[in-house]
Amino acid sequence: MQAAVRHYAIVTAAYWGFTLTDGALRMLVLLHFYRLGYSPFTLAFLFLLYEAAGIVANLLGGWLATRHGITRMLMVGLGAQITGFVLLSLLDPGWTAAMSVAWVVAAQGICGVAKDLTKTASKSAIKVTSAQLLEAPPPPAVAGAVAGANDSAVKPAATNARLFKWVAWFTGSKNAMKGVGFFLGGVLLQTVGFSAALWWMAGLLSLVWLGVVFALPRLMGKSKASKSAKELFAKNAGINALAAARVVLFGARDVWFVVGVPVFLYAQGWTFAMVGAFLAAWTIGYGAVQALAPLIVRRSADGLSREVPAARWWSGALALIPAALAWAVVQEVAHLQWVVVAGLALFGFAFAVNSSVHSYLVLAYAGSEKAAEDVGFYYAANAAGRFMGTLLSGLLVQWGGLAYALWGSAVMLALCFTVTWWLPLSVAGAERAEHTEHIERKA
Repeated sequence: MQAAVRHYAIVTAAYWGFTLTDGALRMLVLLHFYRLGYSPFTLAFLFLLYEAAGIVANLLGGWLATRHGITRMLMVGLGAQITGFVLLSLLDPGWTAAMSVAWVVAAQGICGVAKDLTKTASKSAIKVTSAQLLEAPPPPAVAGAVAGANDSAVKPAATNARLFKWVAWFTGSKNAMKGVGFFLGGVLLQTVGFSAALWWMAGLLSLVWLGVVFALPRLMGKSKASKSAKELFAKNAGINALAAARVVLFGARDVWFVVGVPVFLYAQGWTFAMVGAFLAAWTIGYGAVQALAPLIVRRSADGLSREVPAARWWSGALALIPAALAWAVVQEVAHLQWVVVAGLALFGFAFAVNSSVHSYLVLAYAGSEKAAEDVGFYYAANAAGRFMGTLLSGLLVQWGGLAYALWGSAVMLALCFTVTWWLPLSVAGAERAEHTEHIERKA
């Protein structure tokens, strides 16, 4: 049991370090190139390969983590991020705009692979360590307390509760660190400059990489991987529905988050540090709410009967917020920048609860033997949503400013609400649906 808790703590700390530098990178690239006069669509284009690479990285990362172990994939992800930082630091101001954009897009693509390999490995580690705790013998006092009870009934309930708490804490603390990274990126750009900031971050992440190499078992999470692409994509109904919901949920966030709001606030006279501080505060608050989600969402003994409806209704409520903000922008209400800031704070609260419930549900639906593959498939959908949101962020802001981006967010959240009605209310239901689909495919 102590080993499982220690491994969970080490993976969480490693992902904190990674996320801190990843958040700083986003601010460095966005604000540096906006200062150089790049258009909203070009700014979004700088992140497209970063997001597209994540789709492939999640799918392959889950399969590779199952085949070669979670620790190795974590090492590869951290190493790829360091490589991307070094390449970005070599950007020459004397290059043409086209060459600079191509270089940044390529380096960002490497960082996109790094992000999603690291995320898939880290989230899969939670499922593995939670399962290890379940298998560990309980302390004598606990064993006596449950003596004579139905073990098959006690263990799943305890595991679901622990899994929700661990996922919520991991995801929430990770996003808090990402928020700190946004602020750090703005401050570093304003103080030491673009290239020097990247070298500082590469050095920090190198220390994290060494910690993973020496502190985690090399073959953690290794299992029998899928033998074909058909098997890799054959997920149960719960994971398929969650993946579809995740695409539009994260597209709805990034459609205003990537370009629209930072450019809007900078155009209102905010400094780089102020823009970075707002995005940092938003993300830290969002992370804090994620960590508290188990206290906000009513729990059920089976782990799904209350959690699935929560995913439905929170997404429905969330859709109303960007629609109201878009109306405020079009009407140019008084103190517009502060109305936008307050509205996005409310959006962050509802989005955090929704995202945390989704992150729990994918692990609740996932099988233990191939958890990394199931998580990788789910986060490939997450990356697809970020890709869609990033692309639309540049296009919609170019066409109609922040209002168009917010309307796009509202439409995607309405789709998310619709898709969540397909979520099974039991793992058995998901497995039955998967079996039926398999029979229909063979017929």
